Amino acid sequence: MKTSDADILIVPGLTGSGPEHWQTRWEQKLSTARRVEQEDWDSPDLATWTGQLVRDVSAATRPVILVAHSCGVPTVVHAAARFPDGLVRGAYLVGLPDVEREDLPEAIRRAFAPLPRAPLPFPSLLVASRDDPYCTYERAEDFSYAWGAALVDAGMSGHLNTASGHGPWPEGLMRFAGFLRQL
Repeated sequence: MKTSDADILIVPGLTGSGPEHWQTRWEQKLSTARRVEQEDWDSPDLATWTGQLVRDVSAATRPVILVAHSCGVPTVVHAAARFPDGLVRGAYLVGLPDVEREDLPEAIRRAFAPLPRAPLPFPSLLVASRDDPYCTYERAEDFSYAWGAALVDAGMSGHLNTASGHGPWPEGLMRFAGFLRQL
């Protein structure tokens, strides 16, 4: 699949991925990409966030590819069963936060825990770092198996965000292109 053949929905996490974040850069670079906008990027609410994602997927006119980061990943996983059958062709999931961890903010745990463990109804790829401060690699691996997602070991890359030095993240874009070719 080519990017021009799909509606690419960017699904950010908390704060909405700022101007230097790789998701924002990809949105600007990929002509068929657009961001799933949330009313409040600082206070996640499961019903609101998943509802907006389901509406945006349902409004798509081409096959949908989801590109989620951080709290965008549990948003996708919680919403997956509500998408119109066959419309989502794949999900590129990056930097899963383990929303079941006690040391994460209460607002995140309240919004997203527990994470569904049912297999996702579309091909997916989870990119996980060995030193992500919000999720151990072992937990990411466990969830990828449960969801039927291919797992990519990003090495020692932090949370794969601007703070960890992943502004443009060209390696991620190349991996995304490879994922699309497999669809």
